[in-house]
Amino acid sequence: MAGDALPPSQIPGPPSGQDGAEAIMAAGGLHNYQLKLHTEYGPVARLPLPGGQEAVSIADPVLLEATARINKRPEKLFEFLAPLQESGNLQTIPAEEHGPWRRVMLSVLAGRPSHEAHFAAFTELTTGLADEWERRAAEGPVALQKDLSELSLRMICEYALGSGLESAGDAGRVVSAFEDVLTAYLAQRYTPGADDDPAASSLAYLRSCVDRVLAAYRERDGGNSERSDLIGALAASGESPARIRDTVLMTMLAAHHTTGVAISWTLYLLARYPEVAGRVADEVDRVLGDRAAPDYADVKELTSLDAALRETMRLYPPGPYGAREATEDLRLGDYTVPAGTIIFYPFWAVHMNPEYWPDPEVFDPDRFTDKASADRPRLAYIPFGLGPRSCEGAALAMIEAQLVLAILLKRFEFHLAPGQNITPVERFVLWAAEDITMNLTPREPAGMG
Repeated sequence: MAGDALPPSQIPGPPSGQDGAEAIMAAGGLHNYQLKLHTEYGPVARLPLPGGQEAVSIADPVLLEATARINKRPEKLFEFLAPLQESGNLQTIPAEEHGPWRRVMLSVLAGRPSHEAHFAAFTELTTGLADEWERRAAEGPVALQKDLSELSLRMICEYALGSGLESAGDAGRVVSAFEDVLTAYLAQRYTPGADDDPAASSLAYLRSCVDRVLAAYRERDGGNSERSDLIGALAASGESPARIRDTVLMTMLAAHHTTGVAISWTLYLLARYPEVAGRVADEVDRVLGDRAAPDYADVKELTSLDAALRETMRLYPPGPYGAREATEDLRLGDYTVPAGTIIFYPFWAVHMNPEYWPDPEVFDPDRFTDKASADRPRLAYIPFGLGPRSCEGAALAMIEAQLVLAILLKRFEFHLAPGQNITPVERFVLWAAEDITMNLTPREPAGMG
């Protein structure tokens, strides 16, 4: 033990020995409970988890630095995802196995030339949705999360899998199946005695869908692994067929949820803050002129849009928390925790820490100017996680979201449909419980009229 550091038993928190399930459910989910926990007990707190386990939760970005190199996730916390994966749980595979797998993923998902190569296809898909919304605008409000999740799913299939889904109806069914599976398996974490085989038919459908996508890839390319998509990269690296299938399924899961909800929350906040929305729309008009969509090179010019998106992910991080398992003794401020301790990352609580985010509940994209960001700790903002288990698709998600927002804000003004109660809920990602419905008003094209 280091110096005068205190042991984990001295870390403030609820009474030891409690099962955290009841408290988490009473708070309306782990995302709400983590805010309450750190408000009451400070930046380092003991967190009782379902099943009687305890974690050490850290909401201070400076203290998080001590954990940033950990490449081990606690297996029990992520075992609910194991039924989706037949080649071993990709979320908890050992560091020596995870490292090479992650490098293959990053070689595809983080590559700018690959993003640019798929940009036109992303534009076509988004324009198709915008055209559909324009046809439906006179009929009533649009449900953002549903449609944008389907769009994001079709984009990730086109990009990483080398094959799109055959129709929007297929995308909608996949989204619904993922919801069934995740709702069922998440319930097992908090509800003792839950069905041992929930949503079996939905999971079977998802697997058949992935098999169809893989078959389309083989038919199209004859097994050629030289293409720069995820399947080709995994095949070229020697990954097993089972690992490729599991990776495809997890990529579809992660990408369609996170990007779709990030765009939805951004449109929600812009509708609530019309002055910010006006600035972003003016910037889109200035950069695009009379064009309906940006070119790849235009994206870097959309700085106000980018700031609004980043501020949205501060207030509504798509994944509201993460976890690691300490592989050695760690010094966390006044405390030392031993190897084997579960380290909990409460992303939402980190983003709401008033020491680094004054008036944290206020939507203020100016927080992300170079000047405002200069003195902020690097881990004060972690919407995609941190360290060697952070999201491999972060760069791709940002490109997708910026493109979609630019096209939609060029085409429409967004107004919240009346009578809604927008409540964030934890369902693998931070989701609006009853979706977010908007009334759309087509905008006059810039430079015309």
